[in-house]
Amino acid sequence: MKSTDDDAGTPVSVKIRERINAARKRFNANDNISEFIQPGELETLLDEVEEKMRGVLTSLVIDTERDHNTGNTARRVAKMYLNEVFRGRYVAAPAITEFPNAEHLNELMIVGPITVRSACSHHFCPVIGKIWIGVLPNEHTNVIGLSKYARLAEWVMGRPQIQEEAVVQLADLIQEKTQPDGLAIVMEASHYCMSWRGVKDMDSKMINSVMRGVFLKDPNLRREFLSLIPKKG
Repeated sequence: MKSTDDDAGTPVSVKIRERINAARKRFNANDNISEFIQPGELETLLDEVEEKMRGVLTSLVIDTERDHNTGNTARRVAKMYLNEVFRGRYVAAPAITEFPNAEHLNELMIVGPITVRSACSHHFCPVIGKIWIGVLPNEHTNVIGLSKYARLAEWVMGRPQIQEEAVVQLADLIQEKTQPDGLAIVMEASHYCMSWRGVKDMDSKMINSVMRGVFLKDPNLRREFLSLIPKKG
């Protein structure tokens, strides 16, 4: 789909939103919208976000013209959101090489802790924590490298969201990629919306889990997985 002269003055965010609406898809904070972004538009979107962010700073009564510390803040924040902390919204999933389970591996495998960084969709405050992934493969399971689990986790977590939904999204993705008999994920994270603002509790963490397949049905396997995870906290 090419841009025409008729919409040359339309903000790129509006064009992207129109494509999403035409496809009747949602664009929640934790959704990936890369399929609706055309080549070169992410750079244009960066310019648009920079302009809007400069307006936010102006409304906060910050003199970005004479304050040497904030003169380029709008650009830095725009790049941070689009190219780093929210990157998982705007780029396609990382390429993952999958191999057949030639040796018919069927024993419990645990990957972690994987350090993950995200942001809450309520206040855009950091969410930083660790993830442990348990996989029980079968002879038909696709095998992926250990580092690929970290890449998938980084892609999913690189969006504003809540922890409970993030873990489910990651579980869905790994389940789709590997098709194991069982999948278990535990995430422990600190939420800066609690420690930086609000109650300002510096010690609280949130721990949640997702259990799929045999991990959900077999309490012994579930206990084995949880017992092999190093003590959290």
